[in-house]
Amino acid sequence: MAENLAYLPSVNYSALSYEAPENETEAFYYVFLYFGTDVTAAKATNNYKTYGVLYNWPAALTACPEGWHLPNDVEWTELENYLIANGYNYDGTTTSNKIAISLANAKGWLASDVVGAIGNTNTAYDAYRNKSGFSALPGGYRSNMGPFIGVGDFGIWWSSTQYDTYEAWYRILNYNYSDFYRYHVTKERGFSVRCVRDSD
Repeated sequence: MAENLAYLPSVNYSALSYEAPENETEAFYYVFLYFGTDVTAAKATNNYKTYGVLYNWPAALTACPEGWHLPNDVEWTELENYLIANGYNYDGTTTSNKIAISLANAKGWLASDVVGAIGNTNTAYDAYRNKSGFSALPGGYRSNMGPFIGVGDFGIWWSSTQYDTYEAWYRILNYNYSDFYRYHVTKERGFSVRCVRDSD
């Protein structure tokens, strides 16, 4: 999909802290800076309309519609490798991971003076801005402590692959970096979701 998933069957109050064990095992749905529990009200917010929904990992696993799925870590890596090998790095090279600007929408990111970073407005990078069509927006995330963080700074997407019992792999774009970063984190955090169409 070329935009963040916006499936919202319910919405959870975000003051829940990381001590709540259900956050790692039950589905939780959040909308950035929405602190109520009314789905209609949450869907009326600009953050929902712009960035979609933030899902904890259990919610992300089942959020995609029929015929689609949450990409696993291998599928994310396949995307990265394809873009690198086919000239989507900000400097046109085909080695190293410098593909962030080719994944990112041109609008909404904080400014940066770092070479090749998403937030760098140097017109020399214009040919690479969102070259992939992924159209990533900096929708932020819901932290494991409860607060919402990082609109303008980060776009973060779950994979379906566990790191261990408590953590799962994810991908992140940051306005100040040129790479598409991979790491693992606790499952109760609220991240964005992109779905991949099932193969025939």
